[in-house]
Amino acid sequence: MIVASMKDGDNVGKIFCLMGKSSSGKDTILKNLLKDKELNLKPVIPYTTRPIRRNENQGREYHFVAEELLVHYRKLGKIIEQREYNTINGRWSYCTVDDGQIDLAQDNYYLLIATLESYKNLQNYFDASNLIPLYIEVDDGVRLARALDREKQQSQPNYEELCRRFLADSNDFCKQKLEAYGVQKHYPNENIIECIQNIKADIYRVMQRTNKATT
Repeated sequence: MIVASMKDGDNVGKIFCLMGKSSSGKDTILKNLLKDKELNLKPVIPYTTRPIRRNENQGREYHFVAEELLVHYRKLGKIIEQREYNTINGRWSYCTVDDGQIDLAQDNYYLLIATLESYKNLQNYFDASNLIPLYIEVDDGVRLARALDREKQQSQPNYEELCRRFLADSNDFCKQKLEAYGVQKHYPNENIIECIQNIKADIYRVMQRTNKATT
């Protein structure tokens, strides 16, 4: 069972939330941060009903599941947050499930990829003080080129869905929403190595502050 919040003052863990528009480098950054043994971050694997893509593995990027399983979890009250997207290929669901992955009562630090909407819902579930936003920023022209290159590698490229996601990002991550959710610091990803190093440095600082506060 997930320990839901730190409101009782007993919890010592934190959840780092990687956010950014599509093709901003979140997956690459996530993999690099999870490989860092000094950070020792634990991944939180979300669930989705969308089809698995080339180079993805079941249970690594996502738990790729049927809608019926999410309905089951919903009846059990285990859906922490869920988002629905009406795509070119139909409705896709993405969600975080109370499946035992997170226990903030332990000295654990977690890492996941989130949208602003899911970040808000996670704040409500775990309490905002337990979540740390890491917003990745990339020039739109660079993102579009990356997205096109990635889509070309799929067995059945879906350029319509690519365009839908690209345009939706402008609204989903607009300046007003970022400010409203308290996402103040941005990490430019012009150089992936420098971006990762800057994020690691800030994660270390959060860990040091948390450890001092609990000793």
